[in-house]
Amino acid sequence: MKKIFRSFYYRYLRPGKKQQARGESKEKQKLSSNLHANLAMVRETLGNSNDVVIRHVKTGIDKAEAFLLYIDGMVDNSFVAENIIKPLIYGKHISGQELSVFLADRMLQIIRESILTAGEVKDYSDLDLVLQRVLSGDTALFVAGMDKAYVISTRGFETRGINEPDTESVVRGPREGFTEVLRINTSLLRRKIKSPDLRFEQLTVGKQTKTEICIAYVKGICNEKIVEEVRRRLAQIDTDAILESGYIEAFIEDAPFSPFSTVGNTEKPDIAAAKMLEGRVAVIVDGTPVVLTVPHLFIEAFQSSEDYYSRPYYVTLVRWFRYLAFFLTVYLPSLYIAVTTFHQEMLPTPLLITMAAAREGTPFPALVEALIMGIIFELLREAGVRMPRSIGQAVSIVGALVIGEAAVSAGLIGAPMVIIVALTAIASFVVPPRIDAAAVLRLSFTIFAGIAGFYGLMLGTLAVGIHLVSLRSFGVPYLSPLAPLTISDLKDVVVRAPLWSMLTRPRTIWSQNRRRQGYPLKPLPPPAEEKQ
Repeated sequence: MKKIFRSFYYRYLRPGKKQQARGESKEKQKLSSNLHANLAMVRETLGNSNDVVIRHVKTGIDKAEAFLLYIDGMVDNSFVAENIIKPLIYGKHISGQELSVFLADRMLQIIRESILTAGEVKDYSDLDLVLQRVLSGDTALFVAGMDKAYVISTRGFETRGINEPDTESVVRGPREGFTEVLRINTSLLRRKIKSPDLRFEQLTVGKQTKTEICIAYVKGICNEKIVEEVRRRLAQIDTDAILESGYIEAFIEDAPFSPFSTVGNTEKPDIAAAKMLEGRVAVIVDGTPVVLTVPHLFIEAFQSSEDYYSRPYYVTLVRWFRYLAFFLTVYLPSLYIAVTTFHQEMLPTPLLITMAAAREGTPFPALVEALIMGIIFELLREAGVRMPRSIGQAVSIVGALVIGEAAVSAGLIGAPMVIIVALTAIASFVVPPRIDAAAVLRLSFTIFAGIAGFYGLMLGTLAVGIHLVSLRSFGVPYLSPLAPLTISDLKDVVVRAPLWSMLTRPRTIWSQNRRRQGYPLKPLPPPAEEKQ
């Protein structure tokens, strides 16, 4: 049935076809050689917004009339004055007799080569493209007699500095993170990967926001089929607004109804660069510091950038703790409910008597206790995140202590349940990328365990396992290299092997160039000097 639906979807309901049809039917506004006509089109399109600046000038080319178009607050005003307006007015003068030597359509070339001192200058004949660049912070130059406009890069709006991301802090490693400016983010990746094979492909998505999106990959390493699939999914997006990378993730992910994300995200350039060097594709969205990476695998949530900057033995132990923490945050409440409600014989008698004494007098069954405490924990966590940072930590900590102590003292909740919920909360923060999926699974397994004990828990686990095995991320199995099993890729899953032993890139990513480094690279002591 899934194959039939996909075949019908791509043949008849594919959004890309509708978008392409609408794009073909829309007539483009071409610039005219009449300066006043161009000015009228600009005013009609942009209206009377007070931040739109139209500066009339007379150029040094036979005193030809021209006007500059830019958005106040989005350009560097000093740059516009010194590198555009001043050269146009006081720069090299060319008389009409001298101009007759050149072809009329070379006037813009004369301006670029002899007058303007700006860096990036491009010409466009489509008004929509010109206005799109102007609304992004560039300046457009319209000259009388020319049916093209020059767009000069003058972006100078206020930006946030490069700081360490709060969500991905490390003890050892780079402290820099992505910002909200697209070009700064591409430069951060370029600093990490100084290779001519690093490619950036830019496109615009969003009919109203006109958000700039950049596809980044390393040619020769990344599989071209994955790059083409990313292009196709981005091209079929037909929406008014793209305000954050989460919008893009919602439109390009493989399983929109799954609690597990099939698109990775990061705020650190070193993580994005490392994933690209393994054969993944990065999607950078202007206006957000979160960069998407595809394909995304389940095991990536248990890997940290710091794992590759530290010694492998300790990192392997920490990685096992992460797996254990994810297991506890998902299964601990449901295991407690199943044991105390249906399978008391599995507990030692002294422990069972202690737990029964602690729960004596509580009015609610274990399932209701777990649901109440789970809801309270989620409320406290949300309050701690949304409140100001200085107040949020105090609210979450004090609230947990006060509510937990008061609930136990009043006899509403048993003390063992408070301990279980506290351990679950602590374990959930060990693997931040899986907090959302863990919350959904924890609630589901808690209900299953309260209804049928271990049998319900087993059925829920089987359903989740089947779902995970069926997931794909841009054609790559979500559980790889565990299912299907790829033994050569386990060196960075169960353990973190030494860097000198990771000779090849992951086979599951379908990289074109699998060899990562030379052989042998194992450090060896210098040979002992021969005795004379």
